Amino acid sequence: MQKILSTNIVSRCTSKSAKHGWSVCLRSIFFNSVKYCPPKLVLGIETSCDDTGAAVVDDNGNILGEALHSQNEIHLKTGGIIPPVAQQLHRENIERIVKETLCVSGISLDELSAVATTVKPGLALSLGVGLEYSLKLVDKYKKPFIPIHHMEAHALTIRLINQVDFPFLVLLISGGHCILAVAQGVSDFLLLGQSVDVAPGDMLDKVARRLSLTKHPECCSMSGGKAIEHLAQRGNRQHYELRAPMRHHPNCNFSFSGFLCNATRIIKQKEKEEGIFQSKRYINCACFAVLFGKMHLLTISTGLQEGHLMSCVTDIAAAIQHAVALHIAERTHRAILFCIKTGILSQTNASLVVSGGVASNQYIRRVLQTVTNATNFNLLCPPPKLCTDNGVMIAWNGIERMRAGLGVLHSTDGIRYEPKAPLGIDISKQVREVAIKVPRLEVMI
Repeated sequence: MQKILSTNIVSRCTSKSAKHGWSVCLRSIFFNSVKYCPPKLVLGIETSCDDTGAAVVDDNGNILGEALHSQNEIHLKTGGIIPPVAQQLHRENIERIVKETLCVSGISLDELSAVATTVKPGLALSLGVGLEYSLKLVDKYKKPFIPIHHMEAHALTIRLINQVDFPFLVLLISGGHCILAVAQGVSDFLLLGQSVDVAPGDMLDKVARRLSLTKHPECCSMSGGKAIEHLAQRGNRQHYELRAPMRHHPNCNFSFSGFLCNATRIIKQKEKEEGIFQSKRYINCACFAVLFGKMHLLTISTGLQEGHLMSCVTDIAAAIQHAVALHIAERTHRAILFCIKTGILSQTNASLVVSGGVASNQYIRRVLQTVTNATNFNLLCPPPKLCTDNGVMIAWNGIERMRAGLGVLHSTDGIRYEPKAPLGIDISKQVREVAIKVPRLEVMI
């Protein structure tokens, strides 16, 4: 009997010892695996338009370092973005921006897992600068290269800061695009509609220039869209009526050129009433010369009188902003109803993600909130800093693609930039065929 008890005790002790041994072994394996599996680190580079951006992001979504050079001040002086000027400014700043990013992050180029760069869509000359610089980096340091679609990056930025599962509806509104799409995966989109002419940001910039808002003391350093939003806060939108276009088109496409025409008509009429007569809108001819690799601004005065500010600029700003917001909201409302009716999205915990530079406009966000409240959707927007072009969104898109095993290239042969590039599969024809009627919503703002 005593021998049996002794045997059982030895057995239990042996069992505990074995379990303890396995535990130690597993912990050793775990810690060793952690030790030899550091987080993935991606350097993102953005030069698709007029901002030179870079950032280092890890696969936990931590922004380790970022830097941005804005060309806004230069382009305000020239009355718009001049591609060769943007190209030269990118060339002058890209190396400094990347070095600053790496310095802030404390990461060396050797430690990077990959380099991600915007290659489409955008201004050809600007895209070329970022791509050329990136290819030199990946060739020198033998790193994988991840080509990025600019609008895909905007669409996925929200997943850096929020737990958003696929699929979700995304509205991308910027100076170059206006797109409604369903994000089904990292590189899997269904295109529901897009602008048939100009983008909302571009149109607002042109209205701001037509109003000479760079002469306004409060708006002299603001982009056109920002200036419109700022002045609209004090304006009365009901003083001018700007009807939304495409009300009888049962699709999700947008049109913004008509807003510019109507705004120009109103401005001309008010200039006449206030005695402001101008034979030429752009008074100074600003041109750039590249001398010894540096950009120089040469201003030639034409001798014409500078544009005057009208007394009604705040009212016009409020009217144009309101009309644009209603147009965007109505098309987005149809997209939501289409997705629900066709089962592309479930109405339970569904989300509308709004991103891009124009998504920074708080008035447009509030109007879209009216739509999502009526349809039980969640409205999600990145912070304004991440809505405009930046390196963070490019680096994060690179992380998303690494996780999904999509588009991580170990050879860059044949890589080209693409100024024009569609996003996803176009199903806008199906949207039109369903012909959903959008109920009228009262916007109380």
